[in-house]
Amino acid sequence: MSEVVDRFLRYVSFDTQSQEGIQQIPSTEKQWKLAEYLADELRIMGAKNVRISEYGYVYAVIPASASCEKANIPKLGFIAHMDTAPSLTGRNVRPQIIKNYDGQDICLNKDRNIVMKVADFPFLMDYKGQDLIATDGTTLLGGDDKAGVAEIMTMASYFLRHPKIPHGTICIGFTPDEEVGRGADEFDVDGFGAEYAYTVDGGELGEIEYENFNAAAARVTVHGVGIHPGASKNRMVNSLLTAMEFHRLLPVFENPMYTEKYEGFFHLESVKGNVEETFMKYLIRDHDREKFEKKKVVMNQIADFLNQRYGDGTVSLEITDSYYNMKEKIAPHMHLVTDVCKAMEELGIKPLLKPVRGGTDGARLSFMGLPCPNLCTGSRNAHGRYEVACIQAMETIVKLLIKIVEMNAKEKT
Repeated sequence: MSEVVDRFLRYVSFDTQSQEGIQQIPSTEKQWKLAEYLADELRIMGAKNVRISEYGYVYAVIPASASCEKANIPKLGFIAHMDTAPSLTGRNVRPQIIKNYDGQDICLNKDRNIVMKVADFPFLMDYKGQDLIATDGTTLLGGDDKAGVAEIMTMASYFLRHPKIPHGTICIGFTPDEEVGRGADEFDVDGFGAEYAYTVDGGELGEIEYENFNAAAARVTVHGVGIHPGASKNRMVNSLLTAMEFHRLLPVFENPMYTEKYEGFFHLESVKGNVEETFMKYLIRDHDREKFEKKKVVMNQIADFLNQRYGDGTVSLEITDSYYNMKEKIAPHMHLVTDVCKAMEELGIKPLLKPVRGGTDGARLSFMGLPCPNLCTGSRNAHGRYEVACIQAMETIVKLLIKIVEMNAKEKT
C-alpha cells in the first residue's frame, strides 16, 4: 500500500463532521482529535514550528533546504481542511478498495442493496483499470478533504526525508469548519508565513481552479395580516402569497436548475411561514462582479415594488456578502496557475481549468492577502454515500505537489 493511501485510510477513521449554526470554532469537539494527530505526525516527521491554534488550526513549516536558505525563493503554502460535511455522517467510515475497476456498477453494500451505478455516475468509466476507494454505502468517505490532507502530508514527508533536494520554505495549514463556511474565519495569514498558497480541495485529477462565484445571502421577511378567512375581504394580507409573488418576479432562468459554467443564479434555499409572517432565504451567485451587484439591485427593486403595492414594511430585505471571486486577487499572480499547468504537463496530466460553482477557503484567503488557487485531490462525489477516490490520482497528485515545490525553487536559484 502506498504512503498516501495508508495516510488517507487512517485519516478517514476520524469522525470530523462539522455542524451548522455553531458559533465556536471548531464547531464540533471531535475535530480536535484529528488536529492533534496531524500535529503529532508533523513533529515526528521533523517539521518545525508545529502548533495548533486555539481554534483548532494546525500549522507547520518545512524550512528551506540548505542549498536554498539564502536564495530569494517565495515561501509556498499548502492548505486542506480536516472537517467533513454535515450532509451525511462520517462516523465509522468503512472504506473498501476496488482494485482494477472493471467499469461496471459497484455494489457498495450487498446487505442493504446499495449500488453505485455507472448510469448515474458515468464518470466512473474514466477509471476503468484503476483502483478506487469507496465506502460501504452507509457514510461519506471523507475524501473531501482528507485526500488533500493525506497528499500534503505525504509531500511533507518526502521533503523531510530528502533534505538535500532543493526547495524553499514550505508552509502547511489544516483548517476546521470549511464545510460550514468558517474555514478561513480564524486563519492566521501572518503566522502562516507563506507568500502564496494552494488549497488542495478539488476533484478529478487535473483540476485547477482560480475563479469562483461572488456570493451573497439574502433574507426576505414578508409581513402579513391574519384575519379569519370567512371575514377577510379587503383586510387579509397573506404573507405566503406575497412571498410567492416576490419569487415570481425574479428572472425565471437565473435559477440553479437552468445554469452552468459561468452563469449565475438566485437560489431559494428555504421558506418558512404562515399568513402573518414568511421568511425566505436566498443565495445569490455570479462569477461576474458587475452582474453580481445587479442581482442584488434586482432583489431590492422587487422589495420596493411590493412595498409600494402592499404598504411600507410589508417586505424587508437583508443582503450580506459572503465571499468574492478570487480571480480578482489571483490575476496579478497568474504564475501560480501557469506553474501548475507546466508541472502537470511534465507529469503527463491534462490541465483542467474550470470555474468553481461555489466558494473555497482559497477565495477568502486570497482576499485576506494570501493568493490561493485550488488544486485537485482525486476525490469525486463529495458529501454523499457514493463518494470515491482514485488511488492512482492521489499518488500522482503527491508527485504534482512535489513538482510545484521543486519548480518554485528552480525558478529562483
